[in-house]
Amino acid sequence: MGGGGDHAGGQDFPLGVTVRGRTARTVRERSPLTAAPASLVVFTGIISLQVGAGLAGRLFSQVGPAGMTGLRLWWAALVLAAIGGRTVAEVLRGRTRRDLAVALAFGVVLGAMNYSIYQSFARIPLGVAVTIEFLGPLAVAVASSRRLLDILWVILAAGGVLLLTRGGTSLASTAASSRGVAGLSAQATGIAFGLLAATCWALYILLSRATGRRFPGASGLTIAMIVGAVVVTGPAIAEAGGALLRPSVLFAGLAIGLLSSVIPYRLELEALRRVPTATFGIWMSLEPAVAALVGVVLLGEALGPRQWLAIALVVIACAGASRLQRQPSDSSPGLAPGLPLGPQ
Repeated sequence: MGGGGDHAGGQDFPLGVTVRGRTARTVRERSPLTAAPASLVVFTGIISLQVGAGLAGRLFSQVGPAGMTGLRLWWAALVLAAIGGRTVAEVLRGRTRRDLAVALAFGVVLGAMNYSIYQSFARIPLGVAVTIEFLGPLAVAVASSRRLLDILWVILAAGGVLLLTRGGTSLASTAASSRGVAGLSAQATGIAFGLLAATCWALYILLSRATGRRFPGASGLTIAMIVGAVVVTGPAIAEAGGALLRPSVLFAGLAIGLLSSVIPYRLELEALRRVPTATFGIWMSLEPAVAALVGVVLLGEALGPRQWLAIALVVIACAGASRLQRQPSDSSPGLAPGLPLGPQ
């Protein structure tokens, strides 16, 4: 484990155990994940998330967006509970009503966010849906910024987001699951669900921090994921029925749950421990650009020159924010261990 008298090949100790006068936090701070630049951690999480979304989109014809949302959250909840090391009952023991209310609200928002974004890009291109969803963290970045230059990067990223929604092919999807709701066209319904996902994402940002301060490790996230999985169970079964039990569908759901939930949430947790909320929000402007590229590769969606220009603007904004990143001190406010911030 490094210097200070620790010998090579010594025994590893779990988090929270004191090792020769030092807590295991020292061990954690020297892991490969914590050694990686925060910007790289965030970008890896974004790629994982959007590849998972692209794979989910390919299965909409079999189980629909609601069924796919259920599969994703069910598997993610199972995996997180399995690797958490503590039962939900142990985590909940002795918690106040306020703690439980925050975790419950976080889970409801997580479920609604996943359901909404899947309903959105079932009707409009993935890149456009994620672009609309991005308005949520963009609003949080503006509200939490304390530097004038941060506002410049937000404006530049917002310009890219606006360009990304124009030009290219028609927004309306031709998939069977792309019908409108409440008398709206398929395109208007997709946009409306995108706006709902944006609202949920903004709330997710705030609730993730509140939950992380109240629950140790990944326990808060596990509880929220279980709640979110329960929230979407009814719509998932109603739409997909017995198709959810096909072995190929179950296996695909596991892969999507890992790519879209477990992996990116863990990476974003690490990033949020180390960077200000405003910087994190600006970096997440990569989301619509990566989503658009995944839509091209996995879903056959087309982009015009205007969209490619938008991608360049978004990347420049993220690079600018990364260049001026400030590392928070140990005493700076941030996430307590356990809860990441992430979309979809």
